[in-house]
Amino acid sequence: MSGCEILDSSMAAITANGLEKSYGSVDALTDMSVSVSRGELFGFLGPNGAGKTTTIRILTGQVTPDTGDVRVLGVDPTSDPIETRRRVGILPEQESPPSFLTPREYFDFVGKIRSLEDELVAERVERWADRLGFRSKLDTLHTDLSRGQQQKVMITQAFLHEPEVVFIDEPLANLDPIVQEQVKRFLVTYAAEDNAIFLSTHNIEVAEDICTRVGIVADGQCIAERDLSGERRSDSGGDGDAEDSLLETFLTHVDDADARDVPVMHR
Repeated sequence: MSGCEILDSSMAAITANGLEKSYGSVDALTDMSVSVSRGELFGFLGPNGAGKTTTIRILTGQVTPDTGDVRVLGVDPTSDPIETRRRVGILPEQESPPSFLTPREYFDFVGKIRSLEDELVAERVERWADRLGFRSKLDTLHTDLSRGQQQKVMITQAFLHEPEVVFIDEPLANLDPIVQEQVKRFLVTYAAEDNAIFLSTHNIEVAEDICTRVGIVADGQCIAERDLSGERRSDSGGDGDAEDSLLETFLTHVDDADARDVPVMHR
């Protein structure tokens, strides 16, 4: 399919239409249009510099587009960024928690910002600490945590208030293989519970493994998409062709200037 499907804003949890954004002489987004419905784990697949992070920053109210329309849960992040960020979860790429706090102190701070009861925060923190295996680190300063442990903390803060929409940029960075699998399975389950997950990645294996639909991004546009949930239903034999097909789709739509930065495959 050419381009990315745009759902009616009343149907979609996330809608961006005709976004453009320039930084000086650099055009980060040229005509970005994309939408995600509830129940979807949408993969935003593309090379570095394709416009993925800028799109997420616009959708979460951190950056204002030069032109275009955007809605997240019916709210315009451009005009009401505080309400948008109150209602969504955000997991930025390679961002660390405050170095002067312990995970427990950081989660207490996040809970207050999210207007969560202290008891509820404590309950959810214990659940996530057990799920990701960092209970013994809850009272350790972040400066003394490994990058993998810090990533676990950042994953937890994104889901602490159980948002209906979550934006994630490379969630599996620095995690060991066992925890990666746990996180992937959780994301699949969470999206299926009438939530929407917008996952930015350049890892084809991750996109193929867990996403229901993938949009391929290049030169500041969403230029093609694949319905992976439909492919899984029609291909129960598991012959491995889907991975090659997704890679071929990427290479077909990304021009030579970007092809040197092919999304990662680990198999």
